[in-house]
Amino acid sequence: MAHLSAPAVNSRFAQYSVSAIILLAAFWFILPSLDALPVRALHSHPKLNPESPHTQTQAAAAAGTGKKADFPPKPNHPIDTLIARAEREFEELLAKETHTVHDAAAAYRERRGRQPPPHFDQWFAFAQNHSAVMVEDFWDQIYHDLAPFWGVPAKAIREQANDFIHRISVRNGNTTQRTDIEGREWLDLWEDMVRSVAPWLPDVDLPINVMDESRMVVPWEEIDSLMAKESRSRQVVPEAKLKTQFETRKDLDEHPPPKFDPGFNGAGPYWPLAVVGCHADSPARSAYIETDFSTPPLISGSEYPRGSYHGYVQNWTLAKSSCDNPHLQGLHGTFIEPISISNTKKLFPLFGGSKLPINNEILLPPAMYYTTNPFYSGGKTHGQPWEEKTDSLIWRGAASGGRNRAENWRRFQRHRFVSMTNSTSVRLAETSPHQHPPESFVLPTNNTYDLAATHVHPSSTDPHPFASWLASWSDTAVVNLLCFPGTGTNFCPYTDPYFHPAPVMPMKEQYAHKYLPDIDGNSFSGRYRGFLGSTSLPIKATIYDEWHDSRLIPWVHFVPMDNTFVDLYGIMEFFVGYVSRDGQAGVGGRDEVAKRIALRGKEWAERVLRREDMQVYVFRLLLEYARLCDDEREGMGWRESG
Repeated sequence: MAHLSAPAVNSRFAQYSVSAIILLAAFWFILPSLDALPVRALHSHPKLNPESPHTQTQAAAAAGTGKKADFPPKPNHPIDTLIARAEREFEELLAKETHTVHDAAAAYRERRGRQPPPHFDQWFAFAQNHSAVMVEDFWDQIYHDLAPFWGVPAKAIREQANDFIHRISVRNGNTTQRTDIEGREWLDLWEDMVRSVAPWLPDVDLPINVMDESRMVVPWEEIDSLMAKESRSRQVVPEAKLKTQFETRKDLDEHPPPKFDPGFNGAGPYWPLAVVGCHADSPARSAYIETDFSTPPLISGSEYPRGSYHGYVQNWTLAKSSCDNPHLQGLHGTFIEPISISNTKKLFPLFGGSKLPINNEILLPPAMYYTTNPFYSGGKTHGQPWEEKTDSLIWRGAASGGRNRAENWRRFQRHRFVSMTNSTSVRLAETSPHQHPPESFVLPTNNTYDLAATHVHPSSTDPHPFASWLASWSDTAVVNLLCFPGTGTNFCPYTDPYFHPAPVMPMKEQYAHKYLPDIDGNSFSGRYRGFLGSTSLPIKATIYDEWHDSRLIPWVHFVPMDNTFVDLYGIMEFFVGYVSRDGQAGVGGRDEVAKRIALRGKEWAERVLRREDMQVYVFRLLLEYARLCDDEREGMGWRESG
């Protein structure tokens, strides 16, 4: 059995070995050389001809003019290529669907190198009874999370889990929880999730991370060693030798285990704690560590994001990886100054709703996704038909992400995003870049995305063509500036000159707009599932992994965005196009393409992101976890012959 190394655990294939690159060369997602020089866009700006014939869609009117004109879209656009590749990938994924327990077991053995766990047939029946789509790839996150524990003694896993302060337990098909404060909403929701499948589960204890932030980064070298043990343990045990029943855990209740110190440490900053989880040869391990965040972010306006396809995300795993993108240490609140730090280097079972690719928690579907609270779900209404929506991008949210202070706010992801989509900020930068340089973003240049608006010369009728174009489709604002230290209001003295808080906008009202960007807060964004289930188009940027990542395909179900956000303007020009204020110049958009992705994402979310799908995921996860907790785990499995 091939040795599965720690990079596969800590960054999910983002650190490529030489042999992996050679193998992947046959596929569409070949990455540029790590030290490749930036290249110019392939789609040069077309000659603008107001007499061009009608094409795919009518471009949006420029702000305040009411004029519309038809122009052709840019030919041979990189996004067209990425969409075509992604659709082929999705079709290949669908072709793997299984419909019988025997086919599912065969797919399991082929992909996992083991027998399925005991009660696999009960899990499959539960999934079928709830109309779940059964593709073995969908469960990859489970095996990514649990694999290192095959190198940890089962007894240690059981005892560590039982002693943890925040814990959900299953005993004899019933659930209980233990915590320090009653009424923890997310803990209650997670218990409800587990309770839905508890009648079929063995006895098990789940330690729960109740913080927003991830809490565990085990050094890469240790994970690599544990993964070597996992690899050596894989075998398809003959059915006659299988142990098919789980043990009860009454012994843990009657004889509590020794106290376990998880080793949490609250000292920061977080970046030096996080990079120990990166491969020893990764860019992050040798990168300069930033300590001064008072200056504008270090973003290049003349280079494409690393590993992109002519500026646009082609490898979602790579785009999220802080190990491969060390500049993220100065672009995301998680690394600049999170709300809280409580980190450990010890490996023990700890379940949570999201994590960085370098973290070692075990993922559950987030409690925010399981709730029926319309603040997160958007309620029962998921938006009007596409044609009735405004041709605009909407974002409302708090300026969260960590402790933003006078000396660091320019680097926080939500501040950066709202600044670069604010036409007033862009107009000032466009007019006098030396007198009013952007505080937290960079203006686009023609060396990369080659946007039509940057080719239009200022005139008396439109002195700010780029800002005017931005104003025609962007509506973004913070609702609370969240000062640190706090002011007790929505305002903040050091950011008041740049932002004006807007009223909160319920998600159901946001669904009246076609484009819904989703930006990380203190951790992952709890609105993402609601956005995916809407009739609008999610545009997603994140550094976090979630339970559903193996079942969502970028450019098929959502639009991926780089965490620098430098590709946003190009993404929006691709979809909405551009028309000059006088209507004499422009480039066509692709409204029908945006609609297709939005509706395919909604349809897919209604098939694979339901509450029932979360239950199926947790059922499978806890069968595997319970096997890991058994002293005879290497010989345990489901006996297909009965």
